[in-house]
Amino acid sequence: MKNRPFRARLGFAFTGIRACWRGEASFRVQARLALLALAALLVLRPAPTWWAAIAICCALVLALELINSALEAVIDRLHPEIHPSIGLAKDMLAGAVLVMSFASLLVGAAMMVDTAPRFLREIGIL
Repeated sequence: MKNRPFRARLGFAFTGIRACWRGEASFRVQARLALLALAALLVLRPAPTWWAAIAICCALVLALELINSALEAVIDRLHPEIHPSIGLAKDMLAGAVLVMSFASLLVGAAMMVDTAPRFLREIGIL
């Protein structure tokens, strides 16, 4: 499996993303929220630093959800029975996604506070 051509490795990555999309409702919701964030960026036209911050936040949330899903699949395969430690590990994984999601919301709110007044002036509301 090591040292495969780049194209093959890229295919593996897209297969993983596709599997997560199909199997994880949370990933689909977060991907749609990332598209909503992109729409907000297109409408508000903030400074490039806001584009970068929002893109990084969206990517981190989606990446953490991929990691969460992958580790849960491995855990379920290796230890299918219910065990308190396994449950806590899964809860911690979900907590990591939640923490990054809240941080992303804060970054989005900061962008709105920074960008909304200019946008409202431009469209004649302020």
